[in-house]
Amino acid sequence: MSQSLPSLREVFANDFRIGAAVNPVTIESQKQLLISHVNSLTAENHMKFEHLQLEEGRFTFDIADRIVDFARSHHMAVRGHTLVWHNQTPDWVFQDGQGHFISRDVLLERMKSHISAVVRRYKGKVYCWDVVNEAVADEGSEWLRSSKWRQIIGDDFIEQAFLCAHEADPDALLFYNDYNECFPKKREKIYTLVKSLRDKGIPIHGIGMQAHWSLTRPSLDEIRAAIERYASLDVVLHITELDVSMFEFHDHRKDLAAPTNEMIERQAERYEQIFTLFKEYRDVIESVTFWGMADDYTWLDYFPVQGRKNWPFLFDEQHEPKSAFWRVASI
Repeated sequence: MSQSLPSLREVFANDFRIGAAVNPVTIESQKQLLISHVNSLTAENHMKFEHLQLEEGRFTFDIADRIVDFARSHHMAVRGHTLVWHNQTPDWVFQDGQGHFISRDVLLERMKSHISAVVRRYKGKVYCWDVVNEAVADEGSEWLRSSKWRQIIGDDFIEQAFLCAHEADPDALLFYNDYNECFPKKREKIYTLVKSLRDKGIPIHGIGMQAHWSLTRPSLDEIRAAIERYASLDVVLHITELDVSMFEFHDHRKDLAAPTNEMIERQAERYEQIFTLFKEYRDVIESVTFWGMADDYTWLDYFPVQGRKNWPFLFDEQHEPKSAFWRVASI
């Protein structure tokens, strides 16, 4: 990697933090990129429930600690991700010894115990948390996803989670985080949820817009409308999981060993448009985090098509800057 590259962290120093999601492999393999370009880290998986408490009462903080220590040693902020989610949560959380659903009170106690232990451990080290992740239903008229959290506790599991996180660290910024956040129907569900929490005085400070986008979707108009709609709630906005897939979600082709020149150019234009828009709203967007750093590692290699290579970032598989990087760095 060229030493003369502009630093993304410095390019946007007056606008918002630049972050990346990391794991124990990439904090080593992509170390120089991270040190050069970001001032915020998110643990990709290792602060999720199944990684911290796979068995009841047995916490395994070693990898999460390592990520936090790496961030602090390089003067990076840490976003906590995520406390309550329907995925990557062990079955024991919801079940008794016979495999039956537990009561509301028991699950509330387990949820609160987990949140308290995790948030207190990183108090003063993790400045914000994605407290509840992806609780809104994707399709149809249903408002909230029919998760086990909701089935057992009820709709108020969300506010209970925020209250507990706030009690554990009153200084932490607390976020609701979701995907497909710019498509109008889901946008309005997210807006309604966060507004209802705000109206009740629940300590929620921000909305995390995951931003798993493609070369064409969502449209810039949809992104702008979502930013303005959410900002009208007087909350902070974070772009939490940004990547720009070379493929549309329903495109399952597997014939490409490398992106075409047209794809590379379209991605560069897309990133330029996106960051120009982010910068326009820098008064409400305080952080922009990529869900990775370079094309040698991305969750999109496994989703939605298992084993299909994708190239969603500003840096290629050799950690060299792509044309998208230069477009973003020159905004």
